[in-house]
Amino acid sequence: MKVIIKRLLFIIPVIFVVIFIGILILYKNSIKSVSSDDIPVEFIVEKGTTPNEVIPKLKEADLIKSEFYTKVYVKLNNIHAIHAGKYILNKNMDVKKIFDTIADTKNQIASIVKITFPEGKNMRDYAKIISNNTKITEEQIYSTLSDKEYIRSLVNTYWFLPEEVLDDRIYYPLEGYLAPNTYEFDEDVTIKDIFKVLLDQQDKVLSKYKDKINNSNFNLHQILTLASIAELEGNNLEDRKNIVGVFINRMNNNIPLGSDVTTYYAAKINMGERDLTQEEIIAENPYNTRPYSSAGSLPIGPICNITDETIEAVVDYIPNEYFYFVADKNGKLYFSKTEDEHTDIIDDLKEKGLWFEY
Repeated sequence: MKVIIKRLLFIIPVIFVVIFIGILILYKNSIKSVSSDDIPVEFIVEKGTTPNEVIPKLKEADLIKSEFYTKVYVKLNNIHAIHAGKYILNKNMDVKKIFDTIADTKNQIASIVKITFPEGKNMRDYAKIISNNTKITEEQIYSTLSDKEYIRSLVNTYWFLPEEVLDDRIYYPLEGYLAPNTYEFDEDVTIKDIFKVLLDQQDKVLSKYKDKINNSNFNLHQILTLASIAELEGNNLEDRKNIVGVFINRMNNNIPLGSDVTTYYAAKINMGERDLTQEEIIAENPYNTRPYSSAGSLPIGPICNITDETIEAVVDYIPNEYFYFVADKNGKLYFSKTEDEHTDIIDDLKEKGLWFEY
């Protein structure tokens, strides 16, 4: 009997040691990587997720071998904090590496958003586009544009941004100076980051025309202002070159430009949104080119953001003898030298059913 007891006293500890070693081996194996291959996996930790709550999602993504032993690892290592965000994990990561990664915000990756800024759109349009595609609000955009110190820093940075944009009568200082295009940004992009990218692109665009700009009778602010009107009034390069010729003729003869698109911009209404009131049409406004007080001059600044092709329409405009133009409902332009010719064209378009009506 004593022999049996002695044997049991020897065997039982051995059994426990064997079991412990077996569990330890199983534990060690269970917290190893699921693969030796380099297989990246995009993984999102939702806000408010605890270490134990993230474990089933790691298993679902096939990033860990065992939920149970991963929970044991979390418990033994006293892991309390992980950070919400997007990470690139890998199937060759062991449990330690995975939790080290999602516990450090430096390892987070940002989502990429692609934003298209069309030509012919104004700052109000761009503000809506930005707010619809990022976390930036329209209020933040307008607040940034109202920051004189910030705008002056841009004037000091970019050769093409003139002092004129600091004029308090300018609605939006960067109007006309942002290059339309499609860009990619991080989802956490700031409005200043966006402005920098668009201004950097505008630098490249305008640099191509630097010599022609310097040899023009207009300064760059005037060129972009004239180009912005032509952008909205014409549909192709040739038409816009002729439109610029018309406006130059009118300025040289001290005649108001009389451009509808400037009147709408002055009223902060987009064309097609609604008809303007008579009061809005005749309003004295530094953007409105209908009142006689605007005779011989351009609006105070650009009224939309423009393509480089339209800049070309100004620096290489077509000199002509026209003072008037009008478009039919299909967008075709008709140029005329006198008011009588202009009136006859309008009457003819109405008779043929080609007159555009809202």
